[in-house]
Amino acid sequence: MCGMEFRDYYKVLGVERSATADQIKTAYRRLARKYHPDVSKEKDAEARFKEMQEAYEVLKDPEKRAAYNELGSDWKNGQQFRPPPGWDAAHAQAGYARRGRARGAPAGGAGETFTDEQFSDFFSSLFGAEARHAGGAPRARAGRDHHARVELDLPEAFRGTTRTLELRHPELKPDGTTELRARTVRVNIPVGVTEGQLVRLAGQGEPAAGQGAAGDLYLEVHIQPDAQYQLDGRDVTVSFAIAPWEAALGAAVTVPTLGGPVQMQIPAGAQSGQKLRLRGRGLPGQPAGDQYVQLKVLLPPADSPQAKALYEEMRAKLNFNPRAT
Repeated sequence: MCGMEFRDYYKVLGVERSATADQIKTAYRRLARKYHPDVSKEKDAEARFKEMQEAYEVLKDPEKRAAYNELGSDWKNGQQFRPPPGWDAAHAQAGYARRGRARGAPAGGAGETFTDEQFSDFFSSLFGAEARHAGGAPRARAGRDHHARVELDLPEAFRGTTRTLELRHPELKPDGTTELRARTVRVNIPVGVTEGQLVRLAGQGEPAAGQGAAGDLYLEVHIQPDAQYQLDGRDVTVSFAIAPWEAALGAAVTVPTLGGPVQMQIPAGAQSGQKLRLRGRGLPGQPAGDQYVQLKVLLPPADSPQAKALYEEMRAKLNFNPRAT
């Protein structure tokens, strides 16, 4: 795409962006009479005629014109141009014909026929290389895919949920301007989705033109941080406080999970920071994620004479130095 120049089709035909379909047709016919190579005396008639035909092929077609208008009005004729990210030929019509003129055909008239002369690289970058065959009817255009971001909390990602989304797409009005039309769609988010996952909902994108297939809706999942669990792919980690005697002697405890509380055995001699695994207790999937329980040993405060006495007794009777190597 290097070196490709933007083409201002409105400037080529000498009309405003708000021009009606009739005004565009009138401008094209006036210029066609002036620059048709069979009758024109202008030295650049061939190039000008080809350029205006290309402009007319876009602006006379409501779908191509709406797609072209999506590029905005900030581009200037002749500026270096690259299609924006995410743009593809499906924005207007799947491919386009290499259409030229046949000498001897009346310029702009109903009997006009075309040869296999190619339009510009700029045109092909927007609408593809072959959207219609000479003398044939336009091909059915598939609806464009829609993309949306969906925010979930972790329990919603675990159990699945529904969302009502508003989708917008440009539509050309009779006066030649473009407006965004909105529609709402209710979608089901499957269980076990993960951060950044793309969920494809077939046929939920833009409706098709003619007999083409509707586009798809792609939902990009973003899971909000959770106050209790840390998420890593399908695995989750929860911090779990235990008493010193539970760590030293072992204990059966009840641990929270995304699916509800479960029983877990703490082994004797457990250490603070140690992780215990509950297999399959993370986000559902094939395979399901795991839940890691990170132990955190909390000491009771020495805030009473009895508590202080117990700590003094432990210091005296236990041969324990935490800094010994």
